[in-house]
Amino acid sequence: MSLQGKRIGFGLTGSHCTYDAVFPEIEKLVQDGAEVIPIVTFTVKNTETRFGNGEDWIQRIEKLTGHEAIDSIVKAEPLGPKYPLDCMVIAPLTGVSMSKFANAINDSPVLMAAKATLRNLKPVVLGISTNDALGLNGVNLMKLMATKNIYFIPYGQDDPFKKPNSLVAKMTLLKETVEAAIEGKQYQPVIIEKYKYNE
Repeated sequence: MSLQGKRIGFGLTGSHCTYDAVFPEIEKLVQDGAEVIPIVTFTVKNTETRFGNGEDWIQRIEKLTGHEAIDSIVKAEPLGPKYPLDCMVIAPLTGVSMSKFANAINDSPVLMAAKATLRNLKPVVLGISTNDALGLNGVNLMKLMATKNIYFIPYGQDDPFKKPNSLVAKMTLLKETVEAAIEGKQYQPVIIEKYKYNE
């Protein structure tokens, strides 16, 4: 299906090492005609890492989408009643944000936008990137997988021998997952042997 004319919220959380895999996928959405609304957490906005600083990433996503990034809860709330989205994507989704989302804690612009989208009975697509998905955070992952209108970019263990609890989404399947989610379907298979395609 074409995403022409679809309003897609795109939330970035603080898995900075994953941004290089995510930005080409944002570009695919834009090239397919979607209106992409960038939304960032406070961590993205205020953190400097070896992968770059927050301000640079925000400038990059704003240039790519043609929209100013939503960087506060107040700015994100109208995505529910006033300016509804056809789909909300969070990629990468950190373990911290995943646990908060699973337990209805909406303390960031990205989580508020996701809550607003669910309130409108529209799909939320998650691209996980967390070192503890098969550890203590596993219960939150399963809770979200069992929640109506939440869909996952296929994911797998990125380094099963050195980081056995870590799961990361295959971001190159982001667009296909969004297309399926808008039609009310989970793109399959959702669990993949991710480490094999990294070799």
